[in-house]
Amino acid sequence: MSTLQHFSGTRQRGFSLVTAIFLLVVLAGLAAAMVNISTFQQTGSALDVQGTRVTQAARTGLEWGLYQQLRVRTDGSCFSDTAFALPAGSSLSTFTVSVQCRLTTSPGTLRSWQITATACNQPGGSGCPNPGNNADYLERRVQAVLSD
Repeated sequence: MSTLQHFSGTRQRGFSLVTAIFLLVVLAGLAAAMVNISTFQQTGSALDVQGTRVTQAARTGLEWGLYQQLRVRTDGSCFSDTAFALPAGSSLSTFTVSVQCRLTTSPGTLRSWQITATACNQPGGSGCPNPGNNADYLERRVQAVLSD
């Protein structure tokens, strides 16, 4: 009778070891999944912030273009296409802005100026947009039309 009790106790201890290993594997898998989800959330949040910044950079370029057209150019001509980096030390310093002005004249001498500002974080040779293919590339374009 004591021999049966001895074998019965050994089987129970072996089953407990299998259960413990199974639980450790399941918990390790859950921990890995949580780390993965957290990483994706951090990356998404960082891209959200950069998207907001590139939009503000484009708006800055548009405001610069509007100022050039309304206050500096008094003869009604368009300013020449310009690309510039935003000031160092600011949160927008990683972006470059390209600003264009196009003058159109419709019948009846109505003139209008279309000002387009394109901001990006990885400018090409002539500024933004950059025709390259990069997953970290951000670009925003804003436009305004002035008429007289």
